[in-house]
Amino acid sequence: MMLLPGLLFLTWLHTCPAHHNPSLRGHPHTHGTPRCYSAEELPLGQAPPHLLARGAKWGQALPVALVSSLEAAGHKRKYEGSSAATQCPVLRPEELLEADTHQRSISPWRYRVDTDGDRYPQKLAFAECLCGGCIDARTGRETAALNSVHLLQSLLVLRRQPCSIHGVGPPTPGAFAFRAEFIRVPVGCTCVLPRSV
Repeated sequence: MMLLPGLLFLTWLHTCPAHHNPSLRGHPHTHGTPRCYSAEELPLGQAPPHLLARGAKWGQALPVALVSSLEAAGHKRKYEGSSAATQCPVLRPEELLEADTHQRSISPWRYRVDTDGDRYPQKLAFAECLCGGCIDARTGRETAALNSVHLLQSLLVLRRQPCSIHGVGPPTPGAFAFRAEFIRVPVGCTCVLPRSV
């Protein structure tokens, strides 16, 4: 008599729609483990739309908002044959009256577009300090009396990683899981006293 409940359960499991339809069942994953998406579920390997929708406010974050203007400026420089500054500049106040903050700072910086195909957003604007020291406001030239350091902002991103749709074994070709993580993005530079003199 004790076998009857077990036999009834096996009969129900065999007739259950999810048992026959893998799309209803989903891929094996445990609580706390990101779901593994097959290649068919991912348009061109991109993150699922419902996951990207959670990051709808990404456009409000400076590292994301700057990307389009940086890429446009990069195309313009390429067309004109000029290049972005990569050295510590000499500040001339008369030339900087209408310049942006990162150019008028005594710890000037520039932005570059950092691209990571396994991260969403895939493109972020990273600040790079142009000086090791800071610029003396009186002379307009770099001084080692102060140090330039990055200002960092925490940003929540999605990280893509290969996975097995079976839950174990080698990664399934084209299958990916996505997990959220915080990264620290350099958004500017500032001047600080050296740690030693």
